[in-house]
Amino acid sequence: MTDQELLDRYYTDRDNAWLGILLQRYTLLLLGVCMKYIKEEEEAKDCVQHIFVKVISELGKYRVTFFKSWIYTIARNHCLMKLRDQHGHKAELSDNMLAAWDEEPGKSSHQEKEQQLRLMGESLDELGKEQKLCVILFYLEKRSYQDIAASTGFSLMQVKSYIQNGKRNLRLLMEKKARENAQ
Repeated sequence: MTDQELLDRYYTDRDNAWLGILLQRYTLLLLGVCMKYIKEEEEAKDCVQHIFVKVISELGKYRVTFFKSWIYTIARNHCLMKLRDQHGHKAELSDNMLAAWDEEPGKSSHQEKEQQLRLMGESLDELGKEQKLCVILFYLEKRSYQDIAASTGFSLMQVKSYIQNGKRNLRLLMEKKARENAQ
């Protein structure tokens, strides 16, 4: 049975047995991905278990069409977030945003970058739920428009609009908070 057939059966009757077969197929792949990032076998095995839990919870919310690439993305993002948490760093919304910040004169200190990331996190929480979801999926999880549309149920035009408006609103909120903090 193909991955898609197993997924279709799972979506039809919500029987976790189909999902169990599917996850069993990918256990070694997931362990390999986790080992690539985490480097320690026991921690990598723990990550695989966390990924399984995330997959089970997320599949109930979204209709996934390309399971292998989707589960790989879930695994990679989980490992990257774990590494960031271990090192005390927050995820960056966009490489370009921080690069532009770095190019401004006098903005190179570590403390100011941390302030910028804090403002970004606070501002992200103030976005509407659709914009926030699409911005996070696009910039932090590096998912495509099509993948976001498939997993959220939004149309492709809605996804593009939420991302564009969310990015603009995020920038405006960050600028406003920066001005307030400067006073």
